[in-house]
Order: sequence, then structure tokens, then C-alpha cells
Amino acid sequence: MKLAVGVIVYKEASVKYLADFLPSLRQALSFLPADDYRVYVFDNSPSEYSKNREMLAGQSLEYLGVGKNLGFGQAYNVLLRAARTAGAPYFLIINPDTLLASDTIRKLLAALEKEPALASVSPKILRWDFASRQKTKIIDSAGLILKRGLRFQDLGQGLEDRGQFDSASILGPSGAAGLFRFSALDKIAEHPRGTAGPHYFDESFFMYKEDCDLAYRLFLAGYKSCLVPDALVYHDRTAAVSGHGFWRTIFSRYRKSRQIRAWSHLNQHFIYVKYWKKQNFISKVFIVVRVVLIFIFSLILEQFLLKQYREIWRYYRGLTNIK
Repeated sequence: MKLAVGVIVYKEASVKYLADFLPSLRQALSFLPADDYRVYVFDNSPSEYSKNREMLAGQSLEYLGVGKNLGFGQAYNVLLRAARTAGAPYFLIINPDTLLASDTIRKLLAALEKEPALASVSPKILRWDFASRQKTKIIDSAGLILKRGLRFQDLGQGLEDRGQFDSASILGPSGAAGLFRFSALDKIAEHPRGTAGPHYFDESFFMYKEDCDLAYRLFLAGYKSCLVPDALVYHDRTAAVSGHGFWRTIFSRYRKSRQIRAWSHLNQHFIYVKYWKKQNFISKVFIVVRVVLIFIFSLILEQFLLKQYREIWRYYRGLTNIK
């Protein structure tokens, strides 16, 4: 087997997309013989929710689930371990709220096979307006980039695609879509005590920023990533941001649910804690200033985030359990 594809579905958040997503995935895989790939689907829906299961019945895929929501990282670890056992050298992460161009997977595979130093490659992800059934030229992500003080951003997000980022350097692909080399993932997998099998994603990150954590670990291990600009994916992002200016960021923040803001806040602090010792002096200054500002902001405007500081402390204490 040459390629494993991993997809996570969850209740209504996924079921409405499957009628569009599945045909686009099949078409994008059609250049490979059937025994050269395997599609793994993990259903994070509760056991009593059956719509995703019904829509996936009869498809050529391996369906997994435990009857509850494991989150992004833990569910993908299940899929990654299954694919690793099957011997796949490459693993495609892809959201079900996407459409793939017919040649996207072929181009991603070709790029990864051509350059052994690459641990991952990113498609160019453009916005898909699902409600109006329109593909757009607005960039959703041209890959993850790293700013000072462990700030991660989706390159070009909210801007019209004019090819301006086609040669840009990236840290890694967005969690919405990316192709990974398994040999690189094996090198950076974590092995928490008392758990079965490698953790490719940090399972402390229930949702959001786990893709940043994975990309940064690969970067620290000396691996590279790149954008494949003519490999296109269209994404109907739930928590969309238009640009990275201050007021746009604030406006976008309040369009997101409390739960999304809470996950993002918590996991960003996990990243600060996890990689603090690896930062230089300037980066540490940026982190300290940002943490103080975030705390003041939370104290004044988003008090519901304050309870997370206890979880952040527990995460810090728990890092000693990582081999």
C-alpha cells in the first residue's frame, strides 16, 4: 500500500458535506490502483448518532469509532496507528468539509516523493462557500507559518490568491489538508507513559492548534515542508478569519463560539509551556508579553477562560511523564 487517507467525521458538522466530499476524494484517488491506497474514517459521533455511518455504508473504506468524541488529535492517532500497521509510507490528513481538485493527491505525492528532506507538503487551500456552492479565490491556508513568540498563522488567510505565496516557505500544512511522510512522523512521535502505541499528535490538544504543535515538532527535528501551489483543496472553514490585522482578528474572534475560543486559548498556552525551554531570549520576551496581555484581556472581557489556567498548570506538571 502506498497511501493511507485519514478522515474524521462528527455528527451534523460532517454529514452535510459527505455527498460532495466523497466523490471528490474518489476522483482524486483514481490515478492509483485500488490496492495502493486505503481510506480510514474515524467517527467521533456518539453511538446513537447514525447518519454518518449510514452515508459511509457501502463505501470502500475502513470505518472506526468508539461511540464518543475523542477530539482531533486522539482520533487521528488511532487512524495513524492503523495506517502504520498496514505499512503505508504516506498519510493524507483531510477534512470532510473540503473538495479536492482531481489531481491534488497526485501532485502532493509527486512532491513528497521527489524530495526526501520533506516531512510534509501542503496543498493550496482556498475558501469553499458551501452555502452558495461556490469555489472562491480567497485563500484559506497556504500552509502554516511561525511568527516570533510561538505564534502560528495560516499563510495568506483571507487574501485573494494571485500566486503571491506560491514560493513562500512554510512550517507545515494546516490540519484541514496535508500529506505526511510516515518515517518522519515516527521520528517525532511521543510515547507518554502508560499509553498504548505512539502519539503522533499530542492528545492534550482536544481541538485546535494540534497541527501547529505537530508542524513545530517536525521543524525542531530538522524536517522541512513546502507548499504545492497547484494542488488545490477548497475548504468551508467554520472559524474563518479574514486577514491578520488587529481589528479583523478581534472581530473574527467574536464570531467564534466560546468553545472554539476556549480550545484555542488553552492549546496556545500548552504550546508556550511545551516549548519554552527551546526559545531564545527574544522569543521568550514576546511570549511573556503576549501571555500577560492575554491574561488581562481574559480578566476584563472573557472571564470564562480564567478557569483554564489550572489546566495549563496541570499540563506543565504532566510533561514530566513524556519519555
